[in-house]
Amino acid sequence: MKHSTTPQTRRGRGPARRIGRSLALVLPVVLVLSGTLAVTRVNWSGNHTGPVLTAADTTVSERSAKAAPRAPKDVLREQLLTELQKENPGVALTHLQQAVDEHPSLARHCTSLARALGRAAVRIYGPKEAQSFARPVCDTAYASGVAAAHR
Repeated sequence: MKHSTTPQTRRGRGPARRIGRSLALVLPVVLVLSGTLAVTRVNWSGNHTGPVLTAADTTVSERSAKAAPRAPKDVLREQLLTELQKENPGVALTHLQQAVDEHPSLARHCTSLARALGRAAVRIYGPKEAQSFARPVCDTAYASGVAAAHR
């Protein structure tokens, strides 16, 4: 067997290989950490407590926030809460059902609106009286709002 007399070069052992190995070690760690941080920002409980502010949001002026048009569900929520305070939860629930019947696009917000009415009713009327106004509007969302506020 004859061996070659030409010197063999060691390909792939230069700085590019070292950089590649470093990236192979660091990149998964970065991806896992960024994914973990993203998951911790999600509200998994289902209770909406308001928007989450990030560093970019702090530069928004109050003028631009006031000029933004309000969503129909937010307008309806304010109207229903006002009716709940002036009249009673039964009237507000009736108007919620009518609004959903008239505007089917509001149906996806019906549950959250009914829960908000339930929580507000407990604050105003107490848990026992608030529960007496329960109706099958948006399944049992109003009743679950009453129960959540009573805990």
